[in-house]
Amino acid sequence: MTARPLIARQPNERLLSLIREAGCSNAGLARRVNMCAAERGFDFRYDKTSVARWIRGQQPRGRAPEVIAEALGRKLGRAVSVDEIGMGTTRQLTSSVGLHFAAGLTESLEQATELWRSDVSRRESGDGQNPYAPGGSSVAPAALVEPSRDWLITPPDAEVSRASGPRVGSADVEAVIATTAALVTLDRRWGSGHVRPVVVHYLNGVVAGLLDGSYQEEVGRQLFGAAARLTELAGYMAVDSGLPGLAQRYYIQALRLAQAAGDRGFGGYVLAAGMSHLAAELGNPREVIQLARAAQEGSRGRVTPRAEALFLAAEARGYAQLGDQEGCRRAASAALAALDRADPDSGDDPPWITHFDAAYLADELAHCHRDLGQGRAAQKRAEEALSGHPETRARRRAIGMLILATGQLQEGDLDQACDTASQAGTILNGLRSGRGSDYFEDFRTRLTPHRTHPPVSYKPPPLPTKGTRSPPVRSEPYHAYR
Repeated sequence: MTARPLIARQPNERLLSLIREAGCSNAGLARRVNMCAAERGFDFRYDKTSVARWIRGQQPRGRAPEVIAEALGRKLGRAVSVDEIGMGTTRQLTSSVGLHFAAGLTESLEQATELWRSDVSRRESGDGQNPYAPGGSSVAPAALVEPSRDWLITPPDAEVSRASGPRVGSADVEAVIATTAALVTLDRRWGSGHVRPVVVHYLNGVVAGLLDGSYQEEVGRQLFGAAARLTELAGYMAVDSGLPGLAQRYYIQALRLAQAAGDRGFGGYVLAAGMSHLAAELGNPREVIQLARAAQEGSRGRVTPRAEALFLAAEARGYAQLGDQEGCRRAASAALAALDRADPDSGDDPPWITHFDAAYLADELAHCHRDLGQGRAAQKRAEEALSGHPETRARRRAIGMLILATGQLQEGDLDQACDTASQAGTILNGLRSGRGSDYFEDFRTRLTPHRTHPPVSYKPPPLPTKGTRSPPVRSEPYHAYR
């Protein structure tokens, strides 16, 4: 069977042209690059195969492009820039970067770091908040579920330790974990529009360098786990910035990094909390269910009841979108039972799942009832969620209020629904959240049949674009549609 190519890259014609001009063989260039690197104190071990990959379009990590340009420049007798060899910062995100679950560890590192680097480049070129830029709003339908199958059948990475590059220790991993926790807090409070640029640059500028360093097996597993967590967060932030296609790529790479970490539980979390929810946002309920079930199957016996509850809640969301009330009821009941088994004082829950409490589960179930048209039940669950979400979960509270308002509208309480949505708008003011804007717009769309009624007859200002400030709110009381 022919192996599937890692990434459908564009050949680097610039590099190939310079190699020919210099009269170098692939092996000869590799030797020159390694020699130049040694002079700079780097331990590069490239060979003719590495050069062939560069010609096919792969861009090496870290300072390697500079060294390659220097090596070619010495042979040519003139200065050569990284842009001239086709490896400059103007390089854009290609159509398939990050869309595959790599079989090998080296390939997985290449994919992840290439995604981070390309994302930084697209931001620096002005496309960072443009949903029509490469990889922005375009989602690859086949890649919604296919990576989950690869994750289920791919054997564990036997070894992740590295012996070349700067030494990486436990303190470095702890720094990444602490930074991620701080970024999560900022994101929940202010929205991804404020925080995503920091995450992208930290991944490309710090985490990529650590992964390219030397580390023992235990530290390496921890490092891959920390990188997976931050990459998953970047995926969520891409969703919140109106860039679902980019989010898809981040989720796939987070899934592969979790595999390298040996953390099947977090891999399931990426599928259920990340990719499944992305499929729900895109209106693909069957994929929602498939991803949630893959999370359950692939992590069976390796997660706590709290994680099981999240995975089952994701499955319930899919059934609700399908309009399958019985399927939704079964999955939701199982999720509630699983959360009841969770012991918050046991210390067994990993950090990535501790936030999923009764309020979060109620929030998920409120979405289910909304999608099934069960307004009264949606209100009940939304109120439970709001009573448990602290003020620091500003975006979550705003979304919960809009779900509550939708439930009120479904039950015919127009005035109360508009008042509730107005409160949500107050919270959204100051946030940079595309998801918040989407929920606000969804509620306004549901008001369309009531547009002639006094509470909704005034047309509001247009909503902002994704990733910018959420809908402005006037200082005086006003209803949601005006």
